[in-house]
Amino acid sequence: MTSHWQEELLHVVDSEPDQATVFTAVAAAAHALGFEHCAYGLRLPVPVTQPRTLLLNNYPLPWQQRYQAAGYLHIDPTVAHCRRSTAPLVWDESLFLQARPLWDEAQQHGLGVGWAKSHFDANGVGGMFTLARCADPISSSELQTNRLKMVWLTHVAHMALSRHITLQAAKPLPALTEREVEVLKWTADGKTTSEIADILELSDNTVNFHIKNSISKLGTTNKTAAAVRAALLGLFN
Repeated sequence: MTSHWQEELLHVVDSEPDQATVFTAVAAAAHALGFEHCAYGLRLPVPVTQPRTLLLNNYPLPWQQRYQAAGYLHIDPTVAHCRRSTAPLVWDESLFLQARPLWDEAQQHGLGVGWAKSHFDANGVGGMFTLARCADPISSSELQTNRLKMVWLTHVAHMALSRHITLQAAKPLPALTEREVEVLKWTADGKTTSEIADILELSDNTVNFHIKNSISKLGTTNKTAAAVRAALLGLFN
């Protein structure tokens, strides 16, 4: 049976409100599960060399400022874990052995207990959801009772918040033609210009024309980079 807080959250998400309203509802759901704070981080797949990470949380403001100023995002072991695994993670002192200042300062700001889980969608966009509170360690019985609800909340938060954040942060998708997409797909599969021309029954010049247009629209320097960027942007779906 769906809990009351789950019904409330789904009602808010289904009404498609603004980002702040969605996050307020997610925070209320986190509170219903016994956590004072929650955070959502979204890692965009492009640019490949320096992926952007966007953060949304209700942590104490001094901690938000300190976390950003100290660059803790780059050494946070919970973030590192969630980039490589979707397995839920309970905060533990041993996890922060290589980032002791982060652990100590988080506790000083009222964030001593936490649980985190990542979620990746079909377009390669990764989201990380964290539940946190000041005290009362997460017991095995609490995990057994609420684990599925916490995982469910992670999925709903990612579904609802990633949509809002990506719309605000991302530039409009390049308007590739159907033929340009087709040519780039074969390029991504390692086909040469001549091979693509044979497959699509086009001339080499026509294939190169489509590739040149795609490179320009995607803002890349060569056809390989154009194919990679198109794939990461979900233009092949």
